[in-house]
Amino acid sequence: MIKLQIKLFCSVIVFFCAMLSAQQNQKKSFEVKDGQFLLNGKSIEIRSGEMHYPRVPKEYWKHRLLMMKAMGLNAVATYVFWNYHEETPGKWDWSGQKDLKAFIKTAEEVGLYVILRPGPYVCAEWEFGGYPWWLQNIKGLKIREDNEPFLSANKKYLTELYNQVKDLQITKGGPIIMVQAENEFGLFAFQRKDISDQSHQSYLGKIVKQIKDAGFDVPMYTSDVTDFFGGGHVEDALPGGNGEKDINKLKMVVDRFHNNQGPYMIAEFYPGWLTHWGEGFPRTRTEDIVKLTKDFLSNGISFNYYMIHGGTNFGFTSGANYNKEHDILPDLTSYDYDAPISEAGWRTPKYDSLRLVMAKYTKEKLPDVPAPIKVIKIENIRFNKLYNVFSYAQTQEKVKAEKPLTFEELDQGYGYVLYQHHFDEAVKGKLDVTGLRDFATVYVNGKKVGELNRFYNSYTLPIDIPKNSDLRILVENWGRINYDAQINQNTKGIISAVKINDKNITGTWEMIKLPFPDQFSLNMKTKPLSQEEYHTLKDMPTIYQGEFNLKEAGDTFIDMQNWGKGIVFINGKNLGRFWKVGPQQTLYIPGVWLKQGKNEIVIFDQLNGRVQNSVNTLDKPILNYLTR
Repeated sequence: MIKLQIKLFCSVIVFFCAMLSAQQNQKKSFEVKDGQFLLNGKSIEIRSGEMHYPRVPKEYWKHRLLMMKAMGLNAVATYVFWNYHEETPGKWDWSGQKDLKAFIKTAEEVGLYVILRPGPYVCAEWEFGGYPWWLQNIKGLKIREDNEPFLSANKKYLTELYNQVKDLQITKGGPIIMVQAENEFGLFAFQRKDISDQSHQSYLGKIVKQIKDAGFDVPMYTSDVTDFFGGGHVEDALPGGNGEKDINKLKMVVDRFHNNQGPYMIAEFYPGWLTHWGEGFPRTRTEDIVKLTKDFLSNGISFNYYMIHGGTNFGFTSGANYNKEHDILPDLTSYDYDAPISEAGWRTPKYDSLRLVMAKYTKEKLPDVPAPIKVIKIENIRFNKLYNVFSYAQTQEKVKAEKPLTFEELDQGYGYVLYQHHFDEAVKGKLDVTGLRDFATVYVNGKKVGELNRFYNSYTLPIDIPKNSDLRILVENWGRINYDAQINQNTKGIISAVKINDKNITGTWEMIKLPFPDQFSLNMKTKPLSQEEYHTLKDMPTIYQGEFNLKEAGDTFIDMQNWGKGIVFINGKNLGRFWKVGPQQTLYIPGVWLKQGKNEIVIFDQLNGRVQNSVNTLDKPILNYLTR
């Protein structure tokens, strides 16, 4: 009898808790209505900052979000990166660093609402604008166009995404208040005049329908340059202006596409700007951003700082642009962006200035700014194993074909491919690799003869190949283009015939796949060179491996000023790319990727102009030093 009473009591408690939770969820609402944002029926202005969960170690999410809260923001916006979660077809990963649900819940925990930007196109200086590389292998598929193969793949993505976040929408009691439809599509429609307006609008309408059909039921908005609102207009979605500084123009254009009323929002308010390799690090004046922020706040304009905190393009995640002078403009590994919160999570003078403005205009007592993460320096990290990459390549997967195959044809997304061809007869003249995507070092019989570089539009070099000799071309994928019309021309490696003296090289090519995944050093089957052999590695692609001990961990910046071009791994995690040209000369090492005791470092240097013995880390980054 007592057990029955206890069970009955517990059931009643559970029932009342469920009822209370349901009532609380019902009280939460967010609407775009009567020219206003209404949160739980009350007018609100959105003060948001953009931060992307893949670009910040998961252990630091809360720290950065608390910094945003302490600055006076009430929301965080993030893209969702399709290619980050479906690296291979049908294999989804939402765990660990990729746990979007945990990121959103952490934002809610610190008191921030969430603006979700699922794309599928995200731009963001991110590899391929967020699209999985393997989409290019699907017959008939055209990125960002109205065709069934693309729409079918996108539907699966949106369904998977919705299943992750469905209970986190404000309509279900969660913190997600808005969802974006596509991304800067009006600008894309302007860039792609080869596609009819009717086809553009058909595609956009189908993407919007897929978002709604997946189950998203929070208010929808678009994000575009105001001059191109027409091409990206979505019925019943609030248009948000990107980079607009003229408040009167913003209101006029939003009114035109939103029933003659607001609310008015700068969907991307730029407190900084992006940087490519080979160009100076741009700085945005703090006083200009402060003035604009004051103007927006005093005129009731909502906004989203893009970026409030940029973080890092770890691994192979950085994208690329292009222009008339450069066939490719690869983005830096650092995504510091000259943002108010630096790459390593430091408050900047820009942050402090904006925080003062927020406190004055919102009349809120802001939380204290979280203390910075500890920073350390590590001296004289020694290397105890060095490998010639050509020897390492012999242990990797090889493919033979009668022509050079692209990364995509090799079923490889990122990293490097070594192309090899044997010549029975001697040949001398001009080597032409116009189909290079993107950077290559060239060798004859193991001796370096030159470099080819899409950044400099350099595709040819003089070559002298003796009889019975081997040509090797080591090609790096420098990041797929993420912006403008060429997004549909994004295969990597060597994408057309290699020529000497304008004649195609015929016969068998051997491709060796070198993707350099995380933890690749655990499976090294190559014997390291002896110290007596180290001198042979000059100008040879080289893998360096070493160990170092720490009494305590902390954030730091590895100094790559004496190195050539390549990638760095710490305890199996890929920090990203380096290139001696700059302007970035250090790579950020998050302290949470280090540990007390023994740590491992692996560096791959494709150029290796000098044989290295050691490397150091610094307590400050170098992001604006060009050597060329």
